Amino acid sequence: MAHEKNHDYHILQPSPWPLMGAVSAFFMFTGAVVYFNSDSPWLLLIGLAGVLYTMYAWWSDVIVESMVGDHTPVVVIGLRYGVIMFIASEVMFFVAWFWNFFKHALYPMTEGSPKVDGVWPPAGIETFDPWHLPLINTLILLLSGAAATWAHHAIAHDNDREGLKMGLIIAILLGALFTVFQAYEYSHAAFGFAGNIYGASFFMATGFHGFHVIVGTIFLGVCYFRARAGHFTPERHVGFEAAAWYWHFVDVVWLFLFLSVYIWGG
Repeated sequence: MAHEKNHDYHILQPSPWPLMGAVSAFFMFTGAVVYFNSDSPWLLLIGLAGVLYTMYAWWSDVIVESMVGDHTPVVVIGLRYGVIMFIASEVMFFVAWFWNFFKHALYPMTEGSPKVDGVWPPAGIETFDPWHLPLINTLILLLSGAAATWAHHAIAHDNDREGLKMGLIIAILLGALFTVFQAYEYSHAAFGFAGNIYGASFFMATGFHGFHVIVGTIFLGVCYFRARAGHFTPERHVGFEAAAWYWHFVDVVWLFLFLSVYIWGG
């Protein structure tokens, strides 16, 4: 037949989501500039709502494509490469914050002096003890990563749906607990974000990681509800695989933060 599919690729139908996502992102960032200068958040909120709706609708379409069989082995390879490239871009994002931290730690400068004659951490900064709450949070995140690996193995090798759901529940709860403990840590910090380079570097690096933990927890949560709906099989679980890879990336970034910012940098 003339229109019969005779290849393994997925030819996408026209979609409104790329255009809507771009327009929403434009409004969101323009609204952020307006908000910073006039305290009017409405354009920012409208753009943010558009971005969130685009994410929901677009990923819903991808899930439907998976369920109807459009994710052939060739398409899955492309999806996996896309996830790898996305995580690689996230790695470079954090490289910038590590670069900033190490630059100021290795070459500290006294305020108002062009010479490298300061100390690190800056005088008057009381850093966190890494062997108390930061160590607990490290163990929590590592255990969460282990639970995600258990869930991945359960569905990929054993077709164990109960193991998949139990592993996801544990990973999600531990990820949420990490966020609660980090919020508690922030509320008891002896330094602020403004006024010193240590505080700015600390909160930007650990804060962006905390944001990624929240995103990863939501990602795993979506996978849990998809698992309950029976979406994943040993042959078709690329969505959960992406969530597991992302969660392990979050784990590794935290290990580097714990070693460099909390232990070495403190």
